[in-house]
Amino acid sequence: MNRAKRLLACLALLLGGPALAQTPPPPPAPPVVAPVAPPSLAADLSLRRIEVTTAFSGAEILVFGATERLIGPQGDEVLVLVTGPETSMMVRQKVNVLGFWVNGAAARFNRVPSYWALASTRPLTQLLDRVERGDLRLALDQLPLVQLGAQGAPFRTALAELQQGAGLWVDRDRPIEVSGGRLFHARLPLPATVVHGAYLVQVMLVRDRRVVARQELRLDVVRTGSAAWIADIARGQPVLYGIACIILAGLAGWFGSVVFRRS
Repeated sequence: MNRAKRLLACLALLLGGPALAQTPPPPPAPPVVAPVAPPSLAADLSLRRIEVTTAFSGAEILVFGATERLIGPQGDEVLVLVTGPETSMMVRQKVNVLGFWVNGAAARFNRVPSYWALASTRPLTQLLDRVERGDLRLALDQLPLVQLGAQGAPFRTALAELQQGAGLWVDRDRPIEVSGGRLFHARLPLPATVVHGAYLVQVMLVRDRRVVARQELRLDVVRTGSAAWIADIARGQPVLYGIACIILAGLAGWFGSVVFRRS
C-alpha cells in the first residue's frame, strides 16, 4: 500500500512538472524615466526700487543674468520686456475752422502701458516667428489697447508717436550685451516723466525660435520727499492745489517785476 502511494506521488510530480515549467515569467518592471529639467535661466535687477524726487532727471533699468547654455546664433537667446502701470489717455484731433485750430474728434485709450521697452540679443524678427511674437505681444502695434470714441488707425498712430517722443515707449532695437558666453545684461532708459507704481520686468529665454523659460521681476518706482507731498495734495485736494499754484505764480510775477524794474 505504501508503495502504491509513493508511485502515485511520483506520477503527480512528473505530470505537474511541465505545467510549472510552462508558467510565463512576470513582466519586467517599467524603466524609470528621469524628469527632464527645465531650461535654466537666472536674472535679477540692480535696483528693485527707484525713488523719484523733485531733482529726479531720469534713471536706468539694469537687468542682468546668466543662462545654462551659450548665448548666440547656435545656442540660446534672451529677451527683456519692461512694462509700466496701465493708464488711460486721450488723443484729440485738431481741426482748422476759419483759421483757428480747435479740438475735433477725440479717442480715449484704456489699458495703455505708461512705459514699454524691449531689448534682445538679436533683432526680434530673427529670434521668433510672427505667430510667437503675436502671442507674446512683442510689438507696439500688437498692444491690447481699448479704443473708445473716435475710431481709426491715425489716433493709435498719434498715441504711439506721443509716447515715443516722450521716451516712454522704446520700440527701437536695444541690444543685450553678452559676456563670457553665458552672462548678459541690458540697460533700458527711464525718463524723468515716468509714472510711479509697480513695473513688470520679463526676462525670456528663446530656443529654436520659441520662448522656453521666463522669469518675472518687479520694479517699484515711488515718489519721495516734497515730490510725494505735492503729488498727494494735487490728488487729494485739487482746489487747494490750484489756488496755491495761482498764488505762487502771482508772487513770482511780482518778484520778477521788482527785480527787473527799470528806473
